[in-house]
Amino acid sequence: MNKLLAVSLIALCAAACGQGDNAETKETQPENTAADATQATDTTDGNGFVADEAALRAMRAQFAVVEMNPDTSFLTDEERAVINKLNEVGVLMSEIYLRQRSPHNPSWRAEIAASDEPDKDLLLNLFDLHFGPWDTLNENKPFYGDAPMPLGAGFYPPDMTKEEFEQWIADHPEDEDAFRSGYTIIVRDPASGGLEAIPYSTMYAAWLQPAAALMREAADMTSNESLKNFLNLRADSFLSDDYYESEIAWMDLEGPIEAAIGPYEVYTDALFGYKTAYEAFITVKNPEESAALAKYKDFLRDMEANLPVDESYKNFKRGFESPIAATYQVHGGGDNVPGVQTIAFNLPNDERVREAKGAKKVILNNVLGAKFDRILAPMAELVLVPEQAGLLKKQHMQNKTLFHELSHSLGPGTITVDGEETTVAAQLQELYSPIEEGKADVMGGYNVLYMMERGELSADERDSYLATHFVGLFRSMRFGTVAAHARGAAFQYTYFIESGAATWDEEAGRFRLDFDKLAQAMSDLTAKVVIVQGDGNYDVAKTFLDDYAKLDARAEGVIASMTELPVDIQPIY
Repeated sequence: MNKLLAVSLIALCAAACGQGDNAETKETQPENTAADATQATDTTDGNGFVADEAALRAMRAQFAVVEMNPDTSFLTDEERAVINKLNEVGVLMSEIYLRQRSPHNPSWRAEIAASDEPDKDLLLNLFDLHFGPWDTLNENKPFYGDAPMPLGAGFYPPDMTKEEFEQWIADHPEDEDAFRSGYTIIVRDPASGGLEAIPYSTMYAAWLQPAAALMREAADMTSNESLKNFLNLRADSFLSDDYYESEIAWMDLEGPIEAAIGPYEVYTDALFGYKTAYEAFITVKNPEESAALAKYKDFLRDMEANLPVDESYKNFKRGFESPIAATYQVHGGGDNVPGVQTIAFNLPNDERVREAKGAKKVILNNVLGAKFDRILAPMAELVLVPEQAGLLKKQHMQNKTLFHELSHSLGPGTITVDGEETTVAAQLQELYSPIEEGKADVMGGYNVLYMMERGELSADERDSYLATHFVGLFRSMRFGTVAAHARGAAFQYTYFIESGAATWDEEAGRFRLDFDKLAQAMSDLTAKVVIVQGDGNYDVAKTFLDDYAKLDARAEGVIASMTELPVDIQPIY
């Protein structure tokens, strides 16, 4: 299994760069695809700037390379064959996401490879690590070329403004559904200069068609009926852009193979937060660990009822099935690969599925464990006074992660604004992701404390949990002030400082936590964010982020002191 996975990893690196060498990869990368044709509308020269060697090496040093070596000994030969077929699909998801970040990425990488840059190998390494020429840990600043990353990434014409988009819809109301769809690319008609929506299934057909074929091949291999059903339905979705039935099938997936493959998160679309990014999580489930965590999903309805807000803001429409899987990742693709590594996810995002079935929470235990050991634990002594720094525990990082994901299933989803039914995401647009991530984080902490009150978790561990949560904010805030999770962490930090839950100890040069005040601040902030979401007022949400999603000089100083610690990991499977 490990040998086969290593081969797939090499293929992933080649595919993500658009430089595959084997015949199969080349056949799925025709030169004149719809996705690459959009380059004709923008002739930005990528060769205007190259960061110096010291800067490039400092960027590379931010990632600790970690050999993951997940245990797959319990898998059958059939299951191994299925997983390796799905790994090939992950390679294709990387091809698509490379172009979703920018349609120029393949040509820019080829430009670097053909250049005589003295740091060419390092440049290529970083390009592959970040899926493009922008530093994902430094607010997407370019390290090759002088082109800033458009807020809309490769989902919209780079010269299109939000105002033009909205005006087009106002003038062409029949286009609204297609334009706001999470499964279309907006391009400019070269003849008229107007806007046009192209379905993902058309734009990325060069990769989605072979991906669908591979999914069906994997379905034919497996004797697991729930997996067979999901794989076949997801293959259909790749070609139709209708993911509802396959999302329902994914919620019902059973067995040791846990695979999330398709267009999911909208973080890359920083212009509107509409467009979904392709990714793949290929994982194997630990049945004992999953069973130990599964009990908490039975408390979701109680957690909703316990939210510290008026009943009108509580949401009992969503399904509360919400299965929980403790897994070990064996392969990734697309949006799951570059930059900061995911330690857990809560999917699907479709409110229709959430109302029918809830959402599944998947914890990537091997990724989480590596981050605790290499980053969070040593970070504590730089953030907290010595007598509090030793309180951190890996178990509480797992609890924080689990209840963060559970809390994505709580609070407002479908809401009514001015008499019309809509969703929080539709109302808050690009503000939704940072507010939702911060909400899930602080509400997750609030719910951990609630479980302690109920005796489901040890109340003696309260201070240890709170210390782990607070230090965890700095792990997220190191990613800059653009990323959704970082902004969600920043508004928690500012609120906790404002409430007196965390104060600066001048003598120690570290933060000191008042655990009672921190517990209360978690409750108060949970209420504040839920109300912001439930009201669905874009301007109020923007003011909230402007006021709170920022770092003060002390936070920046603590982050600056972390130069010897890796910012994130680069897992090698």
